[in-house]
Amino acid sequence: MRADAPPWLLPRAAYVHVPFCAHKCGYCDFASLAGSDHLADRYLDALERETAAKLGEPREVDAIFVGGGTPTRLDARQLERLTGMIRRWLPLTSGGEWTVEANPGTLDEAKADVLAAAGVDRVSLGAQSFQPRLLQALERNHAPEEVGRAVAIVRDRFPRWSLDLIFGVPGSDVDDWQADLDATLALGPSHLSCYGLVYEKGTALWKQLQRGEVDPVEEEAERRMYELVMDRLESAGLLMYEISNYARPGHESRHNLVYWANDAYWGLGLGAAQYVDGLRTVNTRDMPAYLKRIEAGESAVGPSEHLGPEEHARETAMLMLRRIQVGIDRDDFRWRTGFDLDALIGPVIVRFAAEGLLEDDGRRIRLTREGRFLADRVLCEVV
Repeated sequence: MRADAPPWLLPRAAYVHVPFCAHKCGYCDFASLAGSDHLADRYLDALERETAAKLGEPREVDAIFVGGGTPTRLDARQLERLTGMIRRWLPLTSGGEWTVEANPGTLDEAKADVLAAAGVDRVSLGAQSFQPRLLQALERNHAPEEVGRAVAIVRDRFPRWSLDLIFGVPGSDVDDWQADLDATLALGPSHLSCYGLVYEKGTALWKQLQRGEVDPVEEEAERRMYELVMDRLESAGLLMYEISNYARPGHESRHNLVYWANDAYWGLGLGAAQYVDGLRTVNTRDMPAYLKRIEAGESAVGPSEHLGPEEHARETAMLMLRRIQVGIDRDDFRWRTGFDLDALIGPVIVRFAAEGLLEDDGRRIRLTREGRFLADRVLCEVV
């Protein structure tokens, strides 16, 4: 692959997965494991072997994201080992961004010092809610006050930090969501990810829903929650730049911008997805299988898919439409995909523009405010 290959072929970002958790949250559908901390050092061995095999040589990137699981479930020594491996194989460009996810209950000063010393410059804290009963409904194992304690730790060490919140939790109402936003804004974040709860098939929360043990928030109430977060954060200077993400100008997540442009990225670790040279792969989510295959010198890759030109173009359009302010620029889309946007999805654009879900100024198309509420419908039509 040429060093000057375009960003949808040459990865300029990397995702590294750390699967360990103290507890598996009821809504979580990620490749995460509780009660497996004894495998951490063996996992780090395998992760470095996989990285060396996939990359072949150190690969300079603009963005690194270490997610989970709970990366800060590792102890300080293990975090130092992980960050050292990442620095060796994934040197960050000048001005690049390195994010690590953290649980408020597992981040302490010693771990934060390790991350800061390694060059991590952004921490994403999984707050989810400030209401004890809603944290219990989500099966989160941290207390509301631990969020403020964690923010105090990161604020002095990292130039960028973010909080994750979830709305539409069973048993919640608009007043609860208002209280969560009040508590969040009082901490002064520069970035927020606010997700409507999804009952992912197979999760503990989904099983509770199937058994009638939880009552989902009514659709109209969830719409009001989404409307509230858009308005409240905009008035606080946090602009909506993607369907679920808000930031002060210049504090957008660099790594996630790669995803929404459908650019290439490396994926390393249990269950990690990768998109390189048009080939999309996903590692096995089975920890014993991952370890055994890597230790045997084999690939841990499971499902893979090579998108054809039109499939790639449609997927790119779908992902780009998630970007609220940028949307899809017609010239940029043609440069990236080789397809004329109107020839590809012209009838879809016309129909949804007529319905008030898309705005089209001739140069670019974007979701309207109403279109944000019905984004899934629009994005499905694009694909």
